[in-house]
Amino acid sequence: MELEESGYGERALKLLRRYGASIYDRVRVRCRNGLVLEGVLLPRPGVGNVNALVIKLDNGYNVGVDAGNVVGLEVMEKHMPAPLVELRMPPISAKLPKVYFVGTGGTIASRVDYKTGAVYPFFTAEEIYSMIPELEDVALIKAETLFNIFSEDMTPKRWEMIARKVVEVFEREEPKGVVIAHGTDTMGYSAAALAFALRDLPGPVVFVGAQRSSDRPSTDAVLNVMAAVTTCIKAPFGESVVVMHGSISDDYCLVHRGVRVRKCHTSRRDAFRSINDLPLAIIKTPGEFKLLNKRFIPRSSDGLRFVGGFDDKVALVKFYPGMGKDIVDFLVDKGYHGIVIEGTGLGHVAKPLVPAVKRAVEEGVAVVIASQCLWGRVNMNVYRRGVELLQAGAIPAEDMIPETAYVKLCWVLARTRDLKEVRRLMLTNVANELYSRTEHRTYPPVLPPGVGG
Repeated sequence: MELEESGYGERALKLLRRYGASIYDRVRVRCRNGLVLEGVLLPRPGVGNVNALVIKLDNGYNVGVDAGNVVGLEVMEKHMPAPLVELRMPPISAKLPKVYFVGTGGTIASRVDYKTGAVYPFFTAEEIYSMIPELEDVALIKAETLFNIFSEDMTPKRWEMIARKVVEVFEREEPKGVVIAHGTDTMGYSAAALAFALRDLPGPVVFVGAQRSSDRPSTDAVLNVMAAVTTCIKAPFGESVVVMHGSISDDYCLVHRGVRVRKCHTSRRDAFRSINDLPLAIIKTPGEFKLLNKRFIPRSSDGLRFVGGFDDKVALVKFYPGMGKDIVDFLVDKGYHGIVIEGTGLGHVAKPLVPAVKRAVEEGVAVVIASQCLWGRVNMNVYRRGVELLQAGAIPAEDMIPETAYVKLCWVLARTRDLKEVRRLMLTNVANELYSRTEHRTYPPVLPPGVGG
């Protein structure tokens, strides 16, 4: 890339020309305050200070330095453009187990465009093999992109699209398992949705993501993808699961049941934890698969059944001190069919909300009470307020986490609007989302600092 095309302002360009630096050269920059930075000179993003040099450090992070603060610049290594090559499928043995990838977006399926600061999709079979050549000896990969969105743009309608695609892939390709590349922020919702929408799975549906994009030296994508493929090939279960790092190092991944998993940290590699349950399995480098939980739904040969469909007129509301009844009333007046309220402790809300819940139920709106606590279960028979909510017609979420309760209510309301039947289905275990007895079980037994509390 020519300097004139880099997007830098005239002051920055004058500095770079003085020292003979070009875009993508490795440079050492001395700052006015004595700081010395070394890394790759990048084109500037489309926003921000036009005279701030952007340096990609060896740790994968980018820093900006205003040209006016630079007192010295040394070109350590000139950039030599690599010849353009076409990605080709490596020779893969047809005897290897088949694993199918479906891309939906997120960090794992993207690379950074340093000109615009945006990301673009990176998800073909050829690209997966080029990113992880070790897969050539493990599996025959096929891949397609269903859509490319941020995980916060996921919707109930898109859950159904993913579920239908999984059915199509299993029937057409007969893989050992299907890997869904997904953004991490709402991955738990989607994994829960497929747990309710798909029955008699012939193999696992494995959601996998990354906290850092695949083109960064610190990416967690490689180990996560290897573990996801290992799960498809070796797991005895046919469930919707999430596979992500189990620690901050590249030493093992954990397989979490889709209806029992929550992202508990914004940025760490080991952000995901199983709640009120042990992970299903652990995958250690390089590909060792070990079951941790004997309670699972086995692979089925009875024929995959699709029982999808999700009502998108369902809300998830968090109770807070001082919350009035107007939020519940608003949702009822707007025609919502269901409301999940994250109550306190054993499942409580303030007194003014009780009549609002009663009114909602009387008007045919299902109201489910979950807990804001990570572990434990709702028990609305202990204190008066819980009893009042039960008398008003609220449905306890038992030991479901709020996200799963929300997804299940979306799924249930797509089957029936009869509140007696809604209650029965919400209190019926479908995909191991409900246990009659809840133990405080975590893996690792002691959570690392900053994760989950």
